[in-house]
Amino acid sequence: MSLPVLPSRSETVILRQHRYHVRHWGADGAPCLFMLHGWMDSSATFQFLVDALGGGWHVIAPDWRGFGDSEWNRDSYYFPDYLADLDALLQHYAPDAPVTLIGHSMGAMIAGLYAGVRPERLARLVCVEGFGLAATRPEEAPGRYARWLREQHNTLGYQPLGTLDEVAARLIERNPRLDAARAHFLAAALTQERDGALCYRADPRHKMVNPVLYRLEEAKACWRRIVCPVLWVIGGDMWDHPMAKGVFATLDERRACFARLSEVTVPEAGHMIQWEQPEKLAEALRPFLTA
Repeated sequence: MSLPVLPSRSETVILRQHRYHVRHWGADGAPCLFMLHGWMDSSATFQFLVDALGGGWHVIAPDWRGFGDSEWNRDSYYFPDYLADLDALLQHYAPDAPVTLIGHSMGAMIAGLYAGVRPERLARLVCVEGFGLAATRPEEAPGRYARWLREQHNTLGYQPLGTLDEVAARLIERNPRLDAARAHFLAAALTQERDGALCYRADPRHKMVNPVLYRLEEAKACWRRIVCPVLWVIGGDMWDHPMAKGVFATLDERRACFARLSEVTVPEAGHMIQWEQPEKLAEALRPFLTA
């Protein structure tokens, strides 16, 4: 496996009074793809997928608020903010034309809801390992709110990460198909030095419980309003992710919400498909993106 070949460039834009870091690959006039990363990830780690897709695209990938090099919140994080941030991002870069969104995990969940709320803004949607969360019950709300209140009084932080070599080793342990070169690239992209120690390039407040329950029926109502073609991409090791069991048991009812759905499974890949099998992922995406 080779290291990255296509250079990226960074830009800082203000979206909803919030400083956002946005990464670009390719020429401004090329067909545009928006890539949306998942929880505890960043735009930089799409590098392998961008390389595998090859030139000819203008890829725009933000770091979500509180991740990568984008500004942190001063308080908790709420999912609707990401919908509004995406709306502002698209208004900034593509105000007049429907767009193609490629989201992974949390990024795919944001993109899927947005595609139903703003169906006229989407030309194509790719959801990579992001088909919603496990359904919750109203009875869970008191305990969730109580935990969130307790966490308001805690000083949140991360455990010491050690060295980049140690971070890379942990990434390989979690994603065994990563080679050493890619693991070290990811380790550097996901961490930074802060106060003399290596730490994640993300706000520790993301560790706080979300006080708002995930409501599957609301997500399904949004998905039913999507009018563009949708591609689901699933890793062959479908039980790789700890949340998968509560989602994959109800995949059929989720599938039924999409009017124009196609699906592909990438073999020998876990949840982080774009890390472990970017070439196979690019092969799966290419006919959908050029249809």
